[in-house]
Amino acid sequence: MTEKSHEKVVILDGGLSTELEAAGMKIQGDPLWSARLLLTNPKVVKAAHCRFLGSGADVITTATYQASIEGFVQHLGQTPDQAEQLLRSGVLLAKEAVSDITSNHFPSGRKQPLVAGSVGSYGAFLHDGSEYTGAYEDGMTVEELKAWHRPQVCALVAAGADLIAMETIPSFKEAEALVDLLREFPNTQAWLSFSCKDAQHISNGKSFIEAVQMACRSKQLVAVGANCCPPGLLTPLLSSIKSLRNPAISWIVYPNSGEGWDHNTGWIGSKETQSLAQQACEWSALGASWIGGCCRVAPADIAELRGQLLGPSQ
Repeated sequence: MTEKSHEKVVILDGGLSTELEAAGMKIQGDPLWSARLLLTNPKVVKAAHCRFLGSGADVITTATYQASIEGFVQHLGQTPDQAEQLLRSGVLLAKEAVSDITSNHFPSGRKQPLVAGSVGSYGAFLHDGSEYTGAYEDGMTVEELKAWHRPQVCALVAAGADLIAMETIPSFKEAEALVDLLREFPNTQAWLSFSCKDAQHISNGKSFIEAVQMACRSKQLVAVGANCCPPGLLTPLLSSIKSLRNPAISWIVYPNSGEGWDHNTGWIGSKETQSLAQQACEWSALGASWIGGCCRVAPADIAELRGQLLGPSQ
């Protein structure tokens, strides 16, 4: 994949983990989250990928957001070699789903779907909510963060991911580490999306425009943006970076449904008054061309999104 045009809309999938929960999987509170299912129930992961592909997603993201060599060793009793193979299996499952969908009455006008290897923040491994604060960054150097992420990125690239999804990144320092690490894989492209605490700042308090400006210096990133934030934040976030728009890189947005999460009561209803698909038209007008959803965004939402942005015939 070499094209980097911001003129063509790319439809992403939705919330894989919450789609797995909707299918009856009990993964909430698990330190590995959906990644545990790569070992215990890979068929249900593949089926979820197929549902998103069937709904119109051009990109599906692997069940490796909370996966790591250390995590698989610690929580699944795997050897390091077995853990690496398990990480790779996330890509292989997604590729199997793409093959199954495209070989069975796949619309001729659709793009060939891509598999994005998901790389979450170090905070996701810590399983303490710090992927939404970046609190760990003060105790780590850029080189330590690179060393942490290297085995995961290496496994996903080796398994044949079409690109790497570096997502829900709360920390400017961690983003720098990931962009720098990507240079060790010169034939690999990626996107980088931040978690944001408000309409102007990423989660650790750094300005969104400063974080995006840093990321845009990479020639290997196809897109930069934000994910897993309420949809209402995206219009001001995109407006804040309008001066950085250029044909060499695209903006990517994939918010959650707008619902909150309470550890005692579960999901809390959204205050959003417009659907994801309705708001996406405004994001597209502001330059976003990679658009999808995160937590609690289901295949039906992706189908509506695709219809809204590309029309019923697409």
